[in-house]
Order: sequence, then C-alpha cells, then structure tokens
Amino acid sequence: MKLMQEVKLVSQSVSSQFQEVIETVETLPPDDQLLLIEIIRQHLIQYRRAELVAEVAEARKAYRQGNVRSGTVADLMKELDE
Repeated sequence: MKLMQEVKLVSQSVSSQFQEVIETVETLPPDDQLLLIEIIRQHLIQYRRAELVAEVAEARKAYRQGNVRSGTVADLMKELDE
C-alpha cells in the first residue's frame, strides 16, 4: 500500500490522463498489475532495441561515408589540445 501512496505523490505532477491510467491500474488485482508491469517492461526493451538498431545503422552509414575516424584516447586528447 505504501508503494501506491508513493505513486500517487509522483503522479500528482503528471497529466490528468496519466492519473486516470494510474487509478485504473490500482483497481486491478495484484497479479494483473504484475502482468501489466511485465508487458510494459517488454515493450520498453523492444523500444530500446529498435533505438539501438537505428543508432548502429547511422554509425555504419557515417563510417561508410568516411565521417568516422579511429584512434586511441591519447590521439583524441592530442587532437583536442590542438
């Protein structure tokens, strides 16, 4: 129950639509709340995976176009000092 009180305190600063979602979730049985958490967790993992794929594709494109250089940390520090 303490967790729900903490969530209510945090949710006071969010939108009314978000507040409605929180209140709806609070009405769910604990097992359903846990299932919802797992669904959201998996969604966030998939979202982050898609972001990483896009970042890797962008890095590969930059590399192919010659916009990437390699070197050591010492090389970088030397270049920054110039």
